[in-house]
Amino acid sequence: MQFQEPVRQGEFLKRYKRFFADIRYNEEVIVAHVPNTGSLKSCLFENAPCIWTESQNPARKLKGTLQFLQTPDGWVGVNTSITNDLVHEAWSQKRIPDWHPFTQAKREVKLSPETRIDLVLAPNETALAEGRDLTYVEVKNVSYFENGVARFPDAVTVRGQKHLQELMKLKSKGFGAETVFVIQREKCRAFAPADAIDPEYGRLLRQAAEQGVKLRAFACEIDPKTGVSLSATPVPIEL
Repeated sequence: MQFQEPVRQGEFLKRYKRFFADIRYNEEVIVAHVPNTGSLKSCLFENAPCIWTESQNPARKLKGTLQFLQTPDGWVGVNTSITNDLVHEAWSQKRIPDWHPFTQAKREVKLSPETRIDLVLAPNETALAEGRDLTYVEVKNVSYFENGVARFPDAVTVRGQKHLQELMKLKSKGFGAETVFVIQREKCRAFAPADAIDPEYGRLLRQAAEQGVKLRAFACEIDPKTGVSLSATPVPIEL
């Protein structure tokens, strides 16, 4: 997935009010949007190099969007708005072998008035229209990194807990159900739930796996100059 806007390299100064970051660029300090609701634990290092893209939309208030931060362990992607796009791109390019039978994909599907699922896969148009032979996929962005292990979440996520409960319900009704963890980092030897941060999420994740919800984790291949893509090689999951 390539950037469609000009790519700039700057120096990360600080993040504040969750969605704002100060970046030094060409001896000036600009304010960029941080498209991430998490804590960014293990990602924020003052005066570290960063990559941001410059919006060409004259109506946009903040011209910059923070994309990557450099850490002692390499680059990390912080833009969670592209996570679903990365998974959909991997499906459309047939980079996940056991998704090859699915010829149809629908995004952001409502399960209830309060809940949406990121992706629904179907073997053909008829099955998608009739709601049969479907696989429901929830996608999670991972940026937290500890001793070579990528972990999720980086803050308590009641929403994430609810998604696991919904996937277990769907599995009990005979549908396929999966959670895909997109690790926007390289050099990860494994993925594991962050039990110290959200033990309930870890408990539900293990319960979901026991009930047949498929768990997958993929690292990303990051090129700070051009963009990011999902690796076709899964990362081992440690429960």
